[in-house]
Amino acid sequence: MIRLLVGLGNPGPDYEPTRHNAGFWWVGAVARKLGATLAPERGHQAMLARVNRAGGPLWLLEPQTYMNLSGRSVASLARFYKIAPQEILVAHDELDLMPGQVKLKLGGGHAGHNGLRDIVAQLGSADFWRLRLGIGHPGVKSEVVHYVLKKPAPEQREAIEQCIARTLDALDLLLAGDMERATMTLHAKPARPKLPRPDAAPPAAATP
Repeated sequence: MIRLLVGLGNPGPDYEPTRHNAGFWWVGAVARKLGATLAPERGHQAMLARVNRAGGPLWLLEPQTYMNLSGRSVASLARFYKIAPQEILVAHDELDLMPGQVKLKLGGGHAGHNGLRDIVAQLGSADFWRLRLGIGHPGVKSEVVHYVLKKPAPEQREAIEQCIARTLDALDLLLAGDMERATMTLHAKPARPKLPRPDAAPPAAATP
């Protein structure tokens, strides 16, 4: 069962529309779906919401430490409420997926993502779930920092928002810990639209 949902990003209005804040966008969407309101929590350096569920409280968290120190906030709350790494799901921007794509995985490396790097360091474990929200890659490694801190093109933002909306269909499965079915839902390709049937051939013209 998942007890803590984390979205990664940077605080403040200047960063809100940037690609690096895709995790914040996701947690915001989850909060709206669950009727929760994120509020400042100084003790954990975060925007935080609690949702009461049958299996116990669910926490929604957006670290306010800036990306590179995200682990401070995550580990602080996890230690306080005795939440194991396997009960944590972290949503973050993913360079290796195109906008509109999403992947779910447990554990693994941080692939250079500084938010994940600090969470691993502060938790002392990499065994938490990751929801990887595709933002695309600039094509050149030296451009990555500039790329993630810029706003996506409108069509890319729309693709990411549509992807986030699709993930909400799997939210109950994710929270229940049914990761196999959640993965099938998340990774399913949208159905291809049916081609319209050709119109019937027009009747032959009458012979005079």
